[in-house]
Order: sequence, then structure tokens, then C-alpha cells
Amino acid sequence: MKVFIAFSLVATSGLANAWPSGSGCLCTSDQSCWPTIAEFSQLQSQVSQPLIYPLPTAAACYPTSDPSGNCTDVIQNAYDGNWRSSMPGSMEAPNFETFMFKNGTIDACYINTTITGTCGQGSVPVIGVDARSVTDIQAAINFAVKHNLKLVVKNTGHDYLGRSAARGSFVVWTHNMKNISYNPAFVPQGGPANDTYDAVTLGAGVQWHEAYDAVNQYGRMMVGGYSAGGSIGAAGGWLAGGGHSALAPTYGLGVDNAIEISVVLSTGEYLTVNNYQHSDLFWALRGGGGSTYGIVTSVTYRTYPSLPVQLYAFQANITNSSTMPEMVAELMYSQTQFTDDGWGGYGSMTNQTMSFFYIAPNMTNETATATTQAWTDYALSLEPWGVTSTATIYLFPSWYDLYVAYFSDGIQNGGNVLITSRLLSRDTVAKKSKEIAQLLMDYSAAFLTIAGGKVNQIDPESAGLNPAWRNAVVEVVHGISWQDGTSSTEIKGMIDQLKEGIQAMYDLTPNDGAYFNEASLFEINWEETFFGSHYSTLKDIKNKYDPFKLFVVAEGVGSDDWDKELTCRV
Repeated sequence: MKVFIAFSLVATSGLANAWPSGSGCLCTSDQSCWPTIAEFSQLQSQVSQPLIYPLPTAAACYPTSDPSGNCTDVIQNAYDGNWRSSMPGSMEAPNFETFMFKNGTIDACYINTTITGTCGQGSVPVIGVDARSVTDIQAAINFAVKHNLKLVVKNTGHDYLGRSAARGSFVVWTHNMKNISYNPAFVPQGGPANDTYDAVTLGAGVQWHEAYDAVNQYGRMMVGGYSAGGSIGAAGGWLAGGGHSALAPTYGLGVDNAIEISVVLSTGEYLTVNNYQHSDLFWALRGGGGSTYGIVTSVTYRTYPSLPVQLYAFQANITNSSTMPEMVAELMYSQTQFTDDGWGGYGSMTNQTMSFFYIAPNMTNETATATTQAWTDYALSLEPWGVTSTATIYLFPSWYDLYVAYFSDGIQNGGNVLITSRLLSRDTVAKKSKEIAQLLMDYSAAFLTIAGGKVNQIDPESAGLNPAWRNAVVEVVHGISWQDGTSSTEIKGMIDQLKEGIQAMYDLTPNDGAYFNEASLFEINWEETFFGSHYSTLKDIKNKYDPFKLFVVAEGVGSDDWDKELTCRV
């Protein structure tokens, strides 16, 4: 390995003369600079798997006269996140597979073949490497740097800003890096022998359902993401954006539980980073955004003893429209108390309904009742004003049992969607809950109780994460969605509505931030919104470790040096 790394550094050092300061434009497949067949053949000889030629999700349904694949399979699995993530060209939100030209024409490959009758490549990368090892990634990076290629990194494609796709690009697909290694006495490289952790190391392609299954075999659990089927990647963008979880109020965010990260840089160098070596890069990789500093190959996380978990489930129907704003305001105000008591979870609302479930590990029945009784009683007191509510507490033998019951299967991906989010601080919910409530109702928002508690107790400077997280108690999310075939004019109209919501929430909470992984391309003052006071330091670290300016994503650190298309430096 050391011999290969040394060779890669020598090989890439010669490229500095071609692009000494990252100036100029990246090469895409529609340009004459694109590598030849012979040059791609040379890359093929350096990697372990055949080069991949990603196609849009619905490509199997075309041509309509004689489909190239199993279209029935596409239709049946279109909303299955694990199925979509198994294909290099499939994005969890298919709108990011499409490409909208300036004249409003949309290049797409719709599952409904009657919309256009043709399958366009859209924004799906055209060729890439199916990475199974560090050497595969090094070969891909060296090739991309040599040819100044527009590069994207894709794991599961579970992304709301389209960072896993780019028109005419070259992709490094890390989905099949599935190694999992459990070590009850893990010592970080370069650390003292007595600095040990009960930990698990996950390859870049491991998804949360695989990670949860693995650590449960050892009687352990871990802080991770929740989605139907567990399709989110456990060692990719989830961590790079911060990594929220319903367990975060008790154990902290993903960035607070990462012990060590391995990464390949644009120079081809392979580093293992932690608090003892390359600590600045370790700091940046925890919350400073994905596909920005290098390509992560593995992450080592803390694990915790598998414990019983309480679940508090609440649901209400409201017939009196004047009561709903008061109820939503009271719930927002109550978030600080819920999270400080260790509760975390997810909820949603409309103008007439509210529902949520919160979980808390290692909590007695008595404590569970005592810490939720105030809210339960409050909701029941509103019955004379048109509120019918139910609240139930369940005890699960372990967190894994709860996960299997609620998240191990199901569908929630495959729809065209754009979202925005806001991290509401303790101060905001204490002083502006009524104003917040009206906005949340106007946009039928979801709320994620994934901060507060332990998250607020950790030093804001401990990781590159936006410091706004350390004051936040709840994340609120809303968005827009549309059917395939919707015109660009209609989509732009909905985007304008989304922008109005973004502006309204920003005006009300100017000092709060947003979660980089659950946001839009239209956030106001995105550097501050996503990264806060850490932005300038993160950019210095990026420039240090990515001298070839290879890694650039929408609204990521350093993207302010590029044009709107992220192909030419400005």
C-alpha cells in the first residue's frame, strides 16, 4: 500500500504544472477534452471492477418499443430506497437525475414512458469507477485530476441538493465498500494505548440497516440515521453534514460519535485522521460537508450498550382552527424540556392534525410518564376547544427491537422533492414560538427533535459542524413536490413558493442555521446558514488538503469560488 501511495503522489505532483492553482474549467463529456476510449481503457487496467456506465433509474423501460430491461421491476421498486441505492445512476429524489436547460426544456428519463417517449441521461454521470478499495479510489482520483474531469462522489444518492449527480460527469461510486469491523477495544491511530473505545468501523458504502444489524450481534447500538428500510449511508454524507438521530439528545450527533476517518485526497494520498493525527482534517470532515475535502473510505464510530427504549406516541385531531396555532406554539416551546429530558424523534402537522413519536433509551416507566405528563395533560385540557388527542407510552426491550418494528422496511424515496430546513434555537422557541407556529402551519411542516440535550452540551469548537447546532433544540422542515412531466414553468413557480418560505423563516430566525443535508439550493447566505462562523476555517482546510480543487459540490465549502454550474472557477 505504501508503495502505491508513494507512486500516486509522484504521479500527481507532475500535474501541478497543468493546473497549479485550481484555475480554469473542469472537463465534461460533451467537450473535446474528455478522455478517449484508449485513456479510459488505461484506467480500466488500474481498477478492480469494470468501469460503470450509470443510467437513469427508468432506463430499463426504454426504448418503449422494446425495453432494454425489466420495466416491471422498475415500477414495483421505484419508491424503495435500498433498491434505488443499488444502482449507480439512481438518485433517491429522481428530480436530481434530470437536467433543466436554460430555455426550460427538461432532459429526463421518466418511469411513465408516455410523457416523452424517450430516455435522456439528464444529470446522471456518464462513466465512473465502482470502488471496492482504497486503490480503486486512488486510481479514479488520479485519472480525474490528470484530465481535469468534473467529478462526483456517490454512495446511496440520498441527497436533497443533488450533490451525487452532475451532467456529463465522472463518478466514484462507493456503495459497494461494505466492510464492517467491530472492536471492543479500539485505539485510534497515533493515540495512547489507554484511549480505547467500544467501536465499529464501517466502509464507505455501509448503510444504516447493515450497521444496525452488525452491532446488534454484539449487544450494542449506535447513533445513526433513520429512514424506511435503513437505506441512508452510514459513512458518507450523513456524517459529513452532521449526522442527526433520534438518539442525539442522549448521545450527541454523528460527528460527536466519530472516532476516526479514513480518506483519499485529490493528491492520491490516503490518510487516517483523528484527534491525534491530521486533526484539522478530522475536524472538517465532521460537519464541514461531504465530497469537499476528499473521498471517505471508512468511519469508526462509538457504540453503546443495547438498552431498553421508551417510545412516547402522540396524535391529535383539531376541529377548531383557532386552537391549532396555540397548540403548535406550545409544542415548540416544549422542545427544550423534551430534549433535555432525553427524548428525540419525529413529527408532522397540518392545519387539523398533529402527530409525533419520541424515543428515550434507558428510561424507567416512571420517568417516561413524568417527563411527558405535562404535554399529555395540556393536550387533554384542549378537548373543550376541539382537540381530540391520544398519548401512549411503550417500552421496547432494546433500541434494535424498536428499529425493526418501525424502520426495517417500508418506502419513502423515489419522489420529486425539494426541501428547506431551519435549526430552531432555545432562544427562538422560548421567545418566538407563536410566530414559528403560524409558519409551520402555513407550510404543513415536519419537525425533527434531534438536537438539544447532549448536543447542546458539547463544545461548538469540537468539530467543523455549524455552531448553530449547539444551541438548537428542533429542526423544522418543509418542501415542495411534483409529478413526473410537470413543466419547468410550474416547477419554477413552486420553487418561488419555497423561496418565500425560506425568506419568511430566515427573517424570523436570522441567527439560527440550517442542516446541510436537509436543505435547498436557495438558502439565504448559505455560507453562514450551513457552516456559521466555521466557514473561513473550513475553507482554509479544504485548500490545504484539496490543492487540485477537485471536490466541489453545490453550496459546499469552496463552491463560492466557482460559477453557477460548478464547472469553471471565477
